[in-house]
Amino acid sequence: MLKEDIKKLLFDGTVIPAHPLALTRDLQLDEQKQRGLTRYYMASGAGGVAVGVHTTQFEIRDPEVNLFERVLAIAAGEIDKAALKRPFIKVAGICGLTEQALKEAEIAMKHGYDLGLVSMAAFKTQPESEIIEHVKRVAEVIPVFGFYLQAAIGGRVYSYDFWQQFAEIPNVYAIKVAAFNRYQTLDVVRAVAHSSRRDEIALYTGNDDNIVADLLTPYRFEIDGKIVEKRFVGGLLGHWAVWTEKAVELLAAVKHTLATDYANAASMLGTNIAVTDMNAAIFDPAHAFHGCITGVHEVLRRQGLLDGIWTLNPNENLSPGQSEEITRVIAAYPHLVDDAFVARFLENEMNVI
Repeated sequence: MLKEDIKKLLFDGTVIPAHPLALTRDLQLDEQKQRGLTRYYMASGAGGVAVGVHTTQFEIRDPEVNLFERVLAIAAGEIDKAALKRPFIKVAGICGLTEQALKEAEIAMKHGYDLGLVSMAAFKTQPESEIIEHVKRVAEVIPVFGFYLQAAIGGRVYSYDFWQQFAEIPNVYAIKVAAFNRYQTLDVVRAVAHSSRRDEIALYTGNDDNIVADLLTPYRFEIDGKIVEKRFVGGLLGHWAVWTEKAVELLAAVKHTLATDYANAASMLGTNIAVTDMNAAIFDPAHAFHGCITGVHEVLRRQGLLDGIWTLNPNENLSPGQSEEITRVIAAYPHLVDDAFVARFLENEMNVI
């Protein structure tokens, strides 16, 4: 069960960055920078972090790397040490087939994580019914944050019926939709709205190509003669691993727009396009998302939060022209860049690095 203050924050909606992995030039964990990133996300006003997810690099689970538990422990330790006077959601990425996923869920619980973001990418051809049983098993160990991963980076397309069954699983508290597809996104929202647990599941956007519009859009369905509405209340996003202080401002602006009956909707929709343009630079859809992790690293490197863009996978690097695209969007949208905040943060709170 979720603690009440964590559950309230989750359902009110918050910013949850996907936590990157800080490495040295020789591809060893840079613990100092790793800890610094967690402190940056807390200082930025984020409501949580997701660790051990795609942005943290799946290779941390490889036996020769063996960093999964260590990076979870480091983030949890920094959060505990900060002794925040507000709730802060710890989400652990849970991967693999059932045996591996259960072990990872137990490690996450050991280190005090609140939810497990359950990747189903290991199930390439198995029937959906088998995946539902898998999620049920994991949910017996840790509260579940569902995850619809886009097919372009290893996910698969699921049916509306699948999400109907998924939503009925006890101990599922949230679903991140990162399908990067309007039809598939609608499948999830409609399925949750029609489920008996519609009020027990928070929807989070992972659609980095449509962040603001996802957060602004009401999804309404007539069910048993009544209109039922569901919304995306926050985001668990790789995009929000950078410029995080501005992401917190952005979510606050979205909530203000909703509270004022969309008084500044046109401006917010314009911001949606700006954010999508920025995401295209860091996530690299022009090259089938090849540079999506290194793009995040490059922004953090420029700000001084990382020393380099190194990854555990030697094939991952910036795509041709990607660095120039990052330069372009930083210049084009300075109001969405938190360089000044990061500079103050590094000077005042991270002078140890």
